[in-house]
Amino acid sequence: MKKLAAMIAAAATLCAYAVDPIDKSIDISAREDGLNTSSLSMVRSLMRSHAPECQFNDNVDFSAWQGRVAEEMTRLMRHPEAPAAEPRLVASAQRPGYRIERWETFPLPDAVVGVFVLIPDGVDADHPARGAALCIPGFGQTKELLAGEAERNYMLEASRPEGEIKQASMARFFAEQGLVAVAVDNVSAGELSDNGRFDYVHTARHLLELGWSWLGLTSWQDRVVLDWMKTLPEVPADRIIVSGFSLGTEPLMVLGVTDPSIYAFVYNDFLCRTRERILSLTAPDDNGYRQFPNNIDHLIPGFLAKFDFPDLVAAMAPRPVICTEGGLDRDFRLIQRAYARAGAPADAFEYHHYAMFEADSTRSVDLEVVPAGIDKWEYFRLCNVDPPHHYFKTEHVRPWLDRILPKR
Repeated sequence: MKKLAAMIAAAATLCAYAVDPIDKSIDISAREDGLNTSSLSMVRSLMRSHAPECQFNDNVDFSAWQGRVAEEMTRLMRHPEAPAAEPRLVASAQRPGYRIERWETFPLPDAVVGVFVLIPDGVDADHPARGAALCIPGFGQTKELLAGEAERNYMLEASRPEGEIKQASMARFFAEQGLVAVAVDNVSAGELSDNGRFDYVHTARHLLELGWSWLGLTSWQDRVVLDWMKTLPEVPADRIIVSGFSLGTEPLMVLGVTDPSIYAFVYNDFLCRTRERILSLTAPDDNGYRQFPNNIDHLIPGFLAKFDFPDLVAAMAPRPVICTEGGLDRDFRLIQRAYARAGAPADAFEYHHYAMFEADSTRSVDLEVVPAGIDKWEYFRLCNVDPPHHYFKTEHVRPWLDRILPKR
């Protein structure tokens, strides 16, 4: 009887997913009866007809919804329950205006993960910093880049390159603003690469086969560093910012919804709905191939069944967040409503568009649904994205930082 009941339940589930089997936006070998013969079209129809279970809406009990988002994210990330080993200091060097230290952390028994800690001059246990920032790099970036150091200068033996601060060197930027800045590598990048190859794909596949994910491991490593930062005498534990660039915004969101002690967030990428992006980028190339918007390292089984990126930013309310590279005004309006529901002041959530889309007349102000059947370039245009000008926006972060974290 139990086996029969399970079969009936499975059949019922399949029937539930057959609510809207017709994806009319994708015309692949369409039949006269309107049914799909393309499995890809069928799966997209399944995705289109099932909204994320934890998406924000104006009728939710905000506190209960926020708690459920945190609970579901915790379940999806599968962070180990055992505490990580204590980090150890292995190198130190003086730079103009700050000291840089290399620490080694041990998030898993067989793993060592190096991090850089930048401590402004004059900051010590008796004189804590105005705040601290955990800096998470983008795709293909390294902690050396974030710290303004020479690539592969893992043990700080080489001098710092001369010249102006790079637009990607956000850890150095925060240190020069008087914060203790901690720079990390993403999984499979920089010092964590394999023979110097930033092979995200193989790592992600093996993790998926183990029932984990690239983001689960990356956010776990970052969580270990974040928890350790709270114990440093130079760091005010209640004034820690998490700053993510591009790919780094994903672990930022994981930490943001699961750790309410984080003070504020710098979201340096355009904000989008990944589910909608998948459903929009359906234009085939000359070979009939339809591009997937993200690599396998972005994939977490069950993630899009629960929420999407704007929901996660909304769940960070009422803490300060700045989004520096735009997106659709539709999503920012949703987040503003969530912040209002959380009782946050109007300026707790701040956003900026790319310069070319700053004026209302130049961007898709009122677009509510991104159409299907477009390629990535049309998607970027409709979503107000200017890829050549994707960089760490100090021009927005500096005044925001001075507003939310006054200098001592």
